[in-house]
Amino acid sequence: MDTITFENFIKVDLRIGTIISVDDFPEARNPAYQLTIDFGDLGVKKSSAQITTLYNKEDLLNRQIVAVVNFPNKQIANFMSECLVLGAVNGKDVTLLCPENKIKNGSVIS
Repeated sequence: MDTITFENFIKVDLRIGTIISVDDFPEARNPAYQLTIDFGDLGVKKSSAQITTLYNKEDLLNRQIVAVVNFPNKQIANFMSECLVLGAVNGKDVTLLCPENKIKNGSVIS
């Protein structure tokens, strides 16, 4: 495992956001959803997330998540992903990282 410095770690901007819409993403190479996420003062960002094995669209709506918001945009098929939603990977299953309590959208993870 590679190690990083604390200075490198603090460059990663981790924030809390609330999923405000979930759409199917049939053009994706692997099964995925297109998420629209409200990050409060940072605004609304979109993300592609391969989380279809454990979550249905109704369960995701209004769920708070943790995401990296300062990566460059990434083109995925015909969709521009603007942030990276974080989850723990177990085979093909991804379990979202979520706050235990309701947190203000845009709150910083440190």
